[in-house]
Amino acid sequence: MRIVLNDFISLDGVVQAPGGRGEDPDGGFEHGGWSMPFFDPESMGAALSDAMQSTEALLFGRRTWEVMADAWPARAGDPFADMMNEIPKYVASRTLSAEEAASRWGNTKVLGGDADAIGSIRSLRAKGGDATIQVMGSASLAQQLVENDLVDEYRLMVEPILLGGGKTIFPSDGRARPLDLVSVAQAKTDVLICVYRPVSSAEGE
Repeated sequence: MRIVLNDFISLDGVVQAPGGRGEDPDGGFEHGGWSMPFFDPESMGAALSDAMQSTEALLFGRRTWEVMADAWPARAGDPFADMMNEIPKYVASRTLSAEEAASRWGNTKVLGGDADAIGSIRSLRAKGGDATIQVMGSASLAQQLVENDLVDEYRLMVEPILLGGGKTIFPSDGRARPLDLVSVAQAKTDVLICVYRPVSSAEGE
């Protein structure tokens, strides 16, 4: 199975709270909702829809899952919302119970936190086949996935704004990780819709 990170990201690498002011104020972050003025339904909406069409499961950290679980069930009847509600979902959490997860947002399975979650994710990824697990947001979890070489594709909507600090999906461990640019498209709002894949060890030599 392939793990794909899908993020709205500022030019300086911040992914925190793109959708709303109160979404994630950790660290005194004051720019919640920064991504919304740049959203182009025609190109960005189509890219998100295309990504979902090839996705067989979603993977979240606890905070992002909470935001999604509070939003999507109430939107039932919209085709995209129905897709979000029906697709299998995994959430990495040390405190969320299986019963609470299933009652709040159907088709959710809880993975253990920290190392336990990474081990479970390794097992999912090792199942093989062409299935795709998509990670939306979930900066802390995404960073752990990058650190552990568990990301097969990056789908990044690079937005023309500098936020001056905030949560990122990129590790700061000093290790270089070469990527291949698979595709790029420009939205009307000057967002660059980029798809990258890690360079294999053979290619990088």
